[in-house]
Amino acid sequence: MEPGNVTQVSEFLLLGFSETPGLERILFGLFLCMYLITVLGNLLILLAVSSDSHLHTPMYFFLFNLSLVDICFTSTTIPKMLVNIQIQSKAITYADCITQMCFFLLFAGLDDFILTVMAYDRYVAICHPLHYTVIMNPRCCGLLVLVSWVMSALYSLLQCLMVLDLSFCSDLEIPHFFCELKQVIQLACSDTFPNDLVMYFGAVLLGGGPLTGILYSYSKIVSSIQAIPSAHGKYKAFSTCTSHLSVVSLFYGTSLAVYLGSAGTHSSQSSSTTSVMYTVVTPMLNPFIYSLRNKDIKRALKRFLGW
Repeated sequence: MEPGNVTQVSEFLLLGFSETPGLERILFGLFLCMYLITVLGNLLILLAVSSDSHLHTPMYFFLFNLSLVDICFTSTTIPKMLVNIQIQSKAITYADCITQMCFFLLFAGLDDFILTVMAYDRYVAICHPLHYTVIMNPRCCGLLVLVSWVMSALYSLLQCLMVLDLSFCSDLEIPHFFCELKQVIQLACSDTFPNDLVMYFGAVLLGGGPLTGILYSYSKIVSSIQAIPSAHGKYKAFSTCTSHLSVVSLFYGTSLAVYLGSAGTHSSQSSSTTSVMYTVVTPMLNPFIYSLRNKDIKRALKRFLGW
């Protein structure tokens, strides 16, 4: 783009999903319900884990953190979209856009890392059961979560600082319902090669690295389960992993579909729609996945609710 098109940025426009007034009202009700279910479901997980001493174990400590991150993850994007639909505005200030982008990257990275840590926890529990309490001690669990926070925060900060150095053109329309990093970079008039390089390197390192760790952990888990002689023992061992496997499949399946599917095109309407799967639907379903098949969580919830 020509440098002459550079303008002083005060706000961006989030185009969202639809400009049809009737459809926007439906979207408002749909996303409001999904957001409330997400917050309520994950909040119940937080309360159940914190109130029941039987759930003060590494597995539920990581689940507690995952639920907390999921609440924050959806809260970075959905409330602003709901407000814009309600007041019939598409504007988001430059500062708010950068802030939203930073927190989105932070909590998306945390989701990624905590799912990896949970896979490692299941690996230790199944492959090294006699040393589980020694390896997964409170200090180790806290350190794993702390490292996840630090790495996600550093990546988010780096990306946002690089975006702050960009100059933007007069076209400030983002074809998305939130300030997604790739869409914002595409609006820049200045050279975006360093941003693209860091973005794709970060996707490989922070996306591919944890996914590789998860796959490695489960390859070892499958080998250990196959060595168990009884069918009941195999089922019992594998049943502790089903919830985590479901969440991992949902999170990575939808996020990879968004970014790989839009890799060769600049049309973002479909990307905006499919992004809902991992930004809204996955955090909403996580509490159901972890509670419906988990007797400990159901018992803790019943005790907490006084049933």
